[in-house]
Amino acid sequence: MLRLLFLLTCALALLTSSVASAAIVEHSFHVKNLTVRRLCSEQVVTAVNGSLPGPTLRVREGDTLIVHVFNKSPYNLTIHWHGVFQLLSAWADGPNMVTQCPIPPGGKYTYKFELLQQEGTLWWHAHVSFLRATVYGALVIRPRSGHRYPFPKPYREVPILLGEWWNANVVDVENQAEAIGAPPNISDAYTINGLPGDLYNCSQNRMYKLKVQKGKTYLLRIINAALNNQLFFKIANHNMTVVAVDAGYTVPYITDVVVTGPGQTVDVLLAADQEVGSYFMAANAYASAGPAPPAFPAPPPFDNTTTRGIVVYEGAPTSATPIMPLLPEFNDTPTAHKFFTSITGLAGGPHWVPVPRQIDEHMFVTVGLGLSICPTCLNRTRLSASMNNFSFARPTSLSMLQAFFFNVSGIYTPDFPDTPPVIFDYTNIINAVNPSLLITPKSTSVKVLKYNAAVEMVLQNTALLGVENHPIHLHGFNFHVLAQGFGNYDPVNDPKKFNLINPQSRNTINVPVGGWGVIRFTANNPGVWFFHCHLDVHLPFGLATAFVVENGPTPESTLPPPPVDLPQC
Repeated sequence: MLRLLFLLTCALALLTSSVASAAIVEHSFHVKNLTVRRLCSEQVVTAVNGSLPGPTLRVREGDTLIVHVFNKSPYNLTIHWHGVFQLLSAWADGPNMVTQCPIPPGGKYTYKFELLQQEGTLWWHAHVSFLRATVYGALVIRPRSGHRYPFPKPYREVPILLGEWWNANVVDVENQAEAIGAPPNISDAYTINGLPGDLYNCSQNRMYKLKVQKGKTYLLRIINAALNNQLFFKIANHNMTVVAVDAGYTVPYITDVVVTGPGQTVDVLLAADQEVGSYFMAANAYASAGPAPPAFPAPPPFDNTTTRGIVVYEGAPTSATPIMPLLPEFNDTPTAHKFFTSITGLAGGPHWVPVPRQIDEHMFVTVGLGLSICPTCLNRTRLSASMNNFSFARPTSLSMLQAFFFNVSGIYTPDFPDTPPVIFDYTNIINAVNPSLLITPKSTSVKVLKYNAAVEMVLQNTALLGVENHPIHLHGFNFHVLAQGFGNYDPVNDPKKFNLINPQSRNTINVPVGGWGVIRFTANNPGVWFFHCHLDVHLPFGLATAFVVENGPTPESTLPPPPVDLPQC
């Protein structure tokens, strides 16, 4: 009896400690026009609370985050909390017309959700049109009070947000592209924490500066907030130790270069162990697109500029010339692939989830470009993109999550296929302009999953209209990256390469250029979850689908009703 009483007392104390360590963190986002000066000219942009990037939100695992969004901009708006699991809070996930109708100009909406079972660096951004070019910020989830990082405590934590800048209204850039069915104009600059750096015109004094003390270690929370570019990132004469990706801890990995796709985050430890001085940090594009198909005059254009900031040691002479890192060539796929495949998960670490072994759903999904019929466009076709030849079209009258919850038919169809309709030599450039493979019909097709189903998916890039690397993002879940490779996936030999012990856990995977990746996840969160390419140049063209995860058998596995202030269409 005494033993039982002791155990109950311990359990109650543990529960009380856990509850006491959780807090309610509340913010207000005022989204409105902001005039900023970049690259020799002033530009009106949409921003949050008058800053670019927007505010960094800092919470602890277990906290409840409440953000009141007041849309004072001239555009429809939603906010997505990129990488947050949204356990039983799908109404707060944010993708436009997937989990909510947009917040109209003059409207407001309160996002409320718990940060559970994950720690590290995530971020938030607009999920309507190109607005996320300027509407974005960091979301930092620290361990609960009394819990530690699984690595030495850093002296200081520093968000590093890598972005893109246009000398134009980004909404106009997207609208012009959609009107003619072509890719949007490329950006004019990259930025580090909103600043382009001194390699651009009129930007000598618009460069991010990080001051460090010799002998100290800094945790850099690197976020690729760019719309359309994967990026290399280096700091001259310094190695970095990767300790987490996408808010999942990793086995420490030492590297002199970080590679990130849009949407991805990488946490690195930077030891200030070099001679006192000044050192440039710099980022440039990893542009993986291969040679243009025979019918095309040139490879697709990309922003080939370089942004840089500066790491300044305390006591460094102001007259010293900073050292510049040697950046990889823009098409250095071996360096990118080495980085993406060398990282492993910290098995047994905080919030580690073992790889599911018994698979309920096997999917083989092709991702790539194509064409759709457009009577008003040049050549009567427009650029399109698809998964398994289904090009995603958002509904217009009701969000998909509302249709799921209220059982409304006609908003989406549960017929997304597990395999592509045609089997072909996916990565052979000969098929780049094969007319029988290029046309992609528009639909709002989803894959329906039973609650707790274990899913394995092969993501296969295609060479249609050219080959490139695609960052693919899953809302509502992390997945294990079991393997990645080049060419067509081999179902006989490639499973032998699967890492089932300690694979990296991510919410965004860079499917290799002309190659494939294999992921697994458990569908243990009811709702509608967007699955899409995180290159905004491709998302409007339909490179997406969604998973509808059915409710489980208990109240704890059932999606609750929507908030009363959910925007209506």
